[in-house]
Amino acid sequence: MFLAPALAFFGVFKFWPTIWGIWLSLFHVRPYLGNQWVGFANYRHAFSDTLLHAAVWHTVLDALVTVALSALIGFFLALLLEGPSRTLRIVRTAVFLPVVTAMVAVAELWGVLLFPAKYGAVNSLIGHLGLGPEPFLNSPHQALASVMLVQIWKSAPYDMVIFVAGLAGIDRQLYEAANIDGANAWQRLRHVTLPALRPITTIVITLGIIRGLRVFTEIYVLTNGGPAGATETVTTFGYKQATTGNDTGYATAVSTLLLAVTVLITALFLWWRRRREDA
Repeated sequence: MFLAPALAFFGVFKFWPTIWGIWLSLFHVRPYLGNQWVGFANYRHAFSDTLLHAAVWHTVLDALVTVALSALIGFFLALLLEGPSRTLRIVRTAVFLPVVTAMVAVAELWGVLLFPAKYGAVNSLIGHLGLGPEPFLNSPHQALASVMLVQIWKSAPYDMVIFVAGLAGIDRQLYEAANIDGANAWQRLRHVTLPALRPITTIVITLGIIRGLRVFTEIYVLTNGGPAGATETVTTFGYKQATTGNDTGYATAVSTLLLAVTVLITALFLWWRRRREDA
């Protein structure tokens, strides 16, 4: 009974739209003319669409880089800022602010900071070092890396908080025993901290994979998939198919494939981690 309101909410706004989207992927959706059954034609089109293949490559590359760097930076931030003191709590709160800031506002802010001319904040800063100006978001070679930078800046503090919670749960007696045995800082990190954080690391990487595969807002606001499709991802590609392309059936097929891949990768990773922990 207590779960019923939440289950009803998810049923109406999550589960039912997902089922309806999967069903629509089997049709050629024609506004005002009715839907035409096409079976798996939309999926066959997806596997042969070179534009979608490029978007998949961008999505995979973005997810791999942002997940790895966000987790790594978040872990080192947690090591630096872990502790009960009031000063550390204030600093952790300040570092966490990007996470609670709306992604649209963050993207607009970084769009100004990465303005390609010498008057942009970042170009002005590196200009003092004798570098630049760089095109950043206007360059097909730099746009994806620039968007990754924004994603890492926003997601690393989130990973930091999870790691801080994990560090707080490690038994202090393990560190005391390691000190008695003469272990240095690196040995304590390698043989005590990292093994104890394996479950937490699994959570961080799993959430990061899901977040990376469904990246949309920052791409849409900063580059809209450009320039020349250099930052097009699966989600922005599907969105354009449904809006400017007016092909909702194909868009839902792309989204369904992304859902299936996300679930499969997440399940395989969790299975692999559980198998390693049991071993």
